[in-house]
Amino acid sequence: MKWYIYNWPIISAIMFVALIFLMGLWGIFYLDTLSLILVYQFMALLAHQCEEYIFPGGAQAGINILYGADRDNCDRYPINAANGALINTIGFAFYIAAITFPQATWLGLAIALFGFIELIIHGIPLNLKLKSLYNPGLATSICLFLPLGIYYIVYVTGENQVSGADWLWALVTLAVGGGIGLGYPILGLRNRNTHYPFMPEQMNKFRMMDKLKMRKVI
Repeated sequence: MKWYIYNWPIISAIMFVALIFLMGLWGIFYLDTLSLILVYQFMALLAHQCEEYIFPGGAQAGINILYGADRDNCDRYPINAANGALINTIGFAFYIAAITFPQATWLGLAIALFGFIELIIHGIPLNLKLKSLYNPGLATSICLFLPLGIYYIVYVTGENQVSGADWLWALVTLAVGGGIGLGYPILGLRNRNTHYPFMPEQMNKFRMMDKLKMRKVI
């Protein structure tokens, strides 16, 4: 379990590379358009996680600072390695469910809306808090979440596969999923005395901690 808690981003990277090959050699020939979009959205999530945690990485520090942590606890509060792993693993489940049930348009819409929310969070409050024009996760939000989310909505609308009820259930799913996948792990499992703080090398990827100190954010 401890290995997974600290190394789940590696699994994201492996899945992302594997899907590149699978989609290039097989998926684009055998999957319908709707399934293709949903798989690409899952790949966007994996790429987003890799940008946040691997290259350039350092999102842990920025996100915790956004939620009010200070210099003394930004490596563990409110997000630590354990609840961070849980948050992103729950994300896997929602995206895979959307791929498994492509006709559940409300679920695909919820995924698309989640991507838009990620763009807003990374683009506005995080940049303002960090006094920066970029933070790890912003590039994939702009280049992947935004266009794929728009394309999904345009496609299902053009194919008459979306109804008012789908939009309602999408919002409900987004709210429930946010509570399960973000609210509970962040608020319910936050712990300043956790045994699973982020490692110093994780915190200072992209020289994030150095930049926060230089900009007098912490």
